[in-house]
Amino acid sequence: MDTSPALLLLLALGFCCPGIYGQSLEIKVGSPKDISQLQVGQRLELECRADRNSGAFWIHKDKKGTLHFIVFISSAAKTTFGNQRKATHFQASKHNTIYYLTVKSFTPQDEGNYFCVMNYNQMLYFSPGQPAFLPATTVAPTTCEPTTKGGKTEDPNLKTPDPERRMQEDLNFFCHIFIWVPLAGACVLLLIALVITLVLCQQTRRRRCRCKR
Repeated sequence: MDTSPALLLLLALGFCCPGIYGQSLEIKVGSPKDISQLQVGQRLELECRADRNSGAFWIHKDKKGTLHFIVFISSAAKTTFGNQRKATHFQASKHNTIYYLTVKSFTPQDEGNYFCVMNYNQMLYFSPGQPAFLPATTVAPTTCEPTTKGGKTEDPNLKTPDPERRMQEDLNFFCHIFIWVPLAGACVLLLIALVITLVLCQQTRRRRCRCKR
């Protein structure tokens, strides 16, 4: 996480305690352009409007819920970024009580919610989050064209097995296994029992014949 421990603690308190949200300080975050169809590499522009000139933090909350400190813009328009990478990836500025944040080239790692945070009268005030996400990608279904063979048109879909029929065939196969395997086992056992009985009977007859002599 790209935040100092002190800032992290303040942010956690701000997100956990509803009373810290703007009570006497109004903050609004939005985009001057339509960002409902963001694309990779696109320039994302956000603005934070407030009724106080007390400096502002820009915070990014990614899709996993992790907070990332981006930049602090002082009341004198001085910017302090979290690290050098953010200084090259983002751009920040200020005009009156409007604080601007620009993502120079939007990437999937930039998806999430963006917050504007202000420290006023020793209290943190959070703006509503501004979502910025890439559109969900959908895979178009593939269609099979009929092929011509020997002057006749063959539809590949006709060769595709019906899932319900395939399932029924599998069920029938398993039913046959459960029925015929025990039956075959029982027949084998009966055959073994019959052989044993015949052997015992043969031995008994031999003993009787010896006793009569």
